[in-house]
Amino acid sequence: MRLVWKSLDKMRCFRKRSTIPFLGILITCLLFFNLYMEDGYVLAGKRQLMHPSNSERHVHNFRDLTNFSGTINVTYRYLAGNPLPRKKYLTIGLSSVKRKKGNYLMETIKSIFDQSSYEELKEIVVVVHLADFDLAWCEKLVQDISRKFAHHIIAGHLLVIHAPEEYYPSLDGLKRNYNDPEDRVRFRSKQNVDYAFLLNFCTNLSDFYMMLEDDVLCSQNFLTSLKKVVTSREGSYWVMLEFSKLGYIGKLYQSRDLPRLVHFLLMFYQEMPCDWLLIHFRGLLAQKDVIRFKPSLFQHMGYYSSYKGTENKLKDDDFEEDFIDIPDNPPASLYTNINVFENYDATKAYSSVDEYFWGKPPSTGDFFVIVFHEPSNISNIKILTGTDDRQNDILHHGALEVGEKLVGTKRGRQCSSYITLGEFKNGNIEVQDVDHKIAFDIQCVRIVVTASQKEWLIIRKISLWTT
Repeated sequence: MRLVWKSLDKMRCFRKRSTIPFLGILITCLLFFNLYMEDGYVLAGKRQLMHPSNSERHVHNFRDLTNFSGTINVTYRYLAGNPLPRKKYLTIGLSSVKRKKGNYLMETIKSIFDQSSYEELKEIVVVVHLADFDLAWCEKLVQDISRKFAHHIIAGHLLVIHAPEEYYPSLDGLKRNYNDPEDRVRFRSKQNVDYAFLLNFCTNLSDFYMMLEDDVLCSQNFLTSLKKVVTSREGSYWVMLEFSKLGYIGKLYQSRDLPRLVHFLLMFYQEMPCDWLLIHFRGLLAQKDVIRFKPSLFQHMGYYSSYKGTENKLKDDDFEEDFIDIPDNPPASLYTNINVFENYDATKAYSSVDEYFWGKPPSTGDFFVIVFHEPSNISNIKILTGTDDRQNDILHHGALEVGEKLVGTKRGRQCSSYITLGEFKNGNIEVQDVDHKIAFDIQCVRIVVTASQKEWLIIRKISLWTT
């Protein structure tokens, strides 16, 4: 047990800014205890994760497993391409194995490149992990990839790698959690290790890492949309942003978190599927809630699953393939004197994800103000209130104003001079060509309630575009 607590102490590096919930500690403790007592795992003096039934060839990949900030020592085979010395903005990771029916990898790679502009491709590297132990299949597929995407390989946009079988832990005699058949347990356990080795390789390639599956379609200019979402989250803590509601598709991480995710997947590879493990990982790093962007940027297109070729018709009904004009929403502070309901605070109306502000009935003169960190040249403004299921919780009477000349007040810095752009109609307002109507760089955008109402107020979406 002393060893268990020592391991738990190492887990403290999982959190940087917030305290890990007690339930998370309890779950982790139980998982460690399970691994230690039932499966005979031992954290040895050389920091190897060992299993008595494993041969020596399955051991060396787990060296330094308790060093959660370090990478795993794996010698990868480079099947196509080589990493460039310059760090990119985004790595897109794909892991692929031989399927009994269908193969969608080529279509997925094609979609990534076809839906990206020349400028976007400069900031992207795609890493494909051919994770099947059938080396003849890997060689055949990499030949196809090299022929079709030769220019992307030469330009450093595409790498194809393989982690040799000797680095994998034993995939025999695994725990039969959830009454899964033995072959399914083997499949999902190996998949966790496949992903771990892929993440491990990608740790230092870019600032951010996006996980896709090998049967996915992308929306047009998805990187531009993704970057706007990331910019809008500056100053807020997050572990995983989701750009699809399906499986392990469209999950974005900061590369600095990848080593810990690698170790987490390897420690619990036989416990549960990877998408379930991700929920625990996110919670242990103190992101309690899902942060998911809509519309989705990625869509599942495969018809047959990589497991036994079974049918898999799952679709993301929030996906939009055409270009999504994501608002810029410059960095800002938000203030309101409307009574906020629970945690539906002002920042949620300005967020790029699916959330909103919700306040109690406002009175004449109440306000909701956005104060930019820097003066901004705004071109378009669009504000929506109410939701489909609460259609009466709109702003029945209100005006939209923009202001300049920041001054200090008891409620923080606000503008001293405002100009009215228009009135809300049916709870919404949209003003275009703002930069042609206003002669100054805007420092504040303010919603003013012009008549009291009995209904509560939901501000669903504030969207601002800069010139």
